[in-house]
Amino acid sequence: MAAVPGGPRSDPPAGARFFCTAGRGLEPFLTREVRARLAATQVEYISGKVFFTTCSDLNMLKKLKSAERLFLLIKKQLPLNVSSGSKGKIFNEMQRLINDDPESWLKAISIWKNLELDAKKEKLSQKDANPLKRKMGENDVIVAKKLKTEQMQEIRENKECQLEKQIEEETLEQGHRITKREEFLEDLQNDAVGTRTHSDLTFRVSCRCSGAIAKTFTAQEVGRVFGIALMKQFGWKADLRNPNLEVFIHLSDIYSVVGIPMFRVPLASRAYIKTAGLRSTTAWAMASLAEIKAGAFVLDPMCGLGTILLEAAKEWPDVYYVGADVSDSQLLGACDNLKAAGLKDKIELIKASVIELPLPSESVDTIISDIPFGKKFKLGEDIKSILQEMERNAQCGSTGCKGAQVLEGGRMWRWQTVDVLF
Repeated sequence: MAAVPGGPRSDPPAGARFFCTAGRGLEPFLTREVRARLAATQVEYISGKVFFTTCSDLNMLKKLKSAERLFLLIKKQLPLNVSSGSKGKIFNEMQRLINDDPESWLKAISIWKNLELDAKKEKLSQKDANPLKRKMGENDVIVAKKLKTEQMQEIRENKECQLEKQIEEETLEQGHRITKREEFLEDLQNDAVGTRTHSDLTFRVSCRCSGAIAKTFTAQEVGRVFGIALMKQFGWKADLRNPNLEVFIHLSDIYSVVGIPMFRVPLASRAYIKTAGLRSTTAWAMASLAEIKAGAFVLDPMCGLGTILLEAAKEWPDVYYVGADVSDSQLLGACDNLKAAGLKDKIELIKASVIELPLPSESVDTIISDIPFGKKFKLGEDIKSILQEMERNAQCGSTGCKGAQVLEGGRMWRWQTVDVLF
C-alpha cells in the first residue's frame, strides 16, 4: 500500500474512536488498510463495519479507499431486546442510549467540532496561498451576499419552527409531551453544566433498522424517538434540510451503533471518476491484492470503463498500465474517466479482443480484470480461451506466473497458474 503523507495539523485526542461501513467481503481489506494507512489500534470488524481508534486527521481519514462511509463513534453496545415488552418500554430502552451517558455524546461532539474546525482552517489556508485580486464592485457583491444570507436564515428559521410544531404534534399522538422552546431552555438551566454545552446545534437523525427490530418499528418511528430524546437532553433543534449535525443510528440483531458521519459525500464516491463502472472500493481491493510494484506492466484485458486501472494508478502511479476492450462505447467512457482523473498519460487504452491481445507472450507482470460472468454475459466455453490468453501474456518463471487477479461473480480469485481454476 502506498504511503500517504500528512502535514502538521491538530489531531483528535488520543483514543478517538471511528467506524467505517464496508461492502460485503471487504471488511478484511479495510481492516488492513486502517492499520497500514492510519496506524489504527483497537481494530475490530463485524459484518459491514470496521471499528478502530486513530489519531489521524480528516485529511488522512478521507484517503481510505476500501471504505464506504466514515463515522465518529458515539455508542456501540448490545442489541435491543424487542422480543418482549410493550412499545413504550422499547422506546425507553432506545432513549437510554442517550440519557444514560450524555457525557459520551458531549465528548464526541467536541471531537467532531475540532475535526471540522481543522478542516475549515486548512481550506482557508489553501485559499490564502493563492490570493485573487479584488475586482471592482466587490463590495456590492458582498452586500448582496449578506442580504441573501439573511433571507436564507429567515427562511430556515421559519422551517425550523414548522418542524418543531410537527414533531410536537406527532409526539403528543404517541402519548409523549414536548414543551415549548422556552420551557426547554428553562429545564436545561437545572441540568448539569456539561449538558448545556453545544445547545445551539441543529440536527437530524438517520436510522437504519434490520432484523427483529425492523419487523416491529419503522426507521421513521425510531428516528422520531431519538430526535425527541436529543431535544430534551441537549436542547438541540431539529432541522431535516440543512442541519449542523447528522446522527446515524443502526439497530440490528447483532449490535446498536450510533455515530456521526464525517463527510456528506461517501468515501466510495470518487471525485475523479466521471462514469462509474465496477464499485470503486472493489476495484481498489483487487488492485491491492495484485501486489503491484513500481515499474511493472499491469494489464486489464476487459477494462470496461477503466475503474480498476484508475484505482490502481491513483494508488501506485509509477507503473505502466494498459486497458483493452472490444466495445467502442466502453473505451469512450474509459477515456472520459481518464481525462477527468488526469491519468491519460498513465494509462493506455487499446481496442482488442481478450482472446487475441496484440501483446508479446510473457510481457505482462500483473493481470487484473473483472470478467463479466453471469446471466447477462454468457461466456460459456470462451472462459477457457480467455484464461489461456491471459496465461500467454503473463510473465512466467520456473514456479509459474507472477500473478493474476480476476473478479468472478462477486468473488475474487488469485492464482499462480491458470490450471488451478479447473
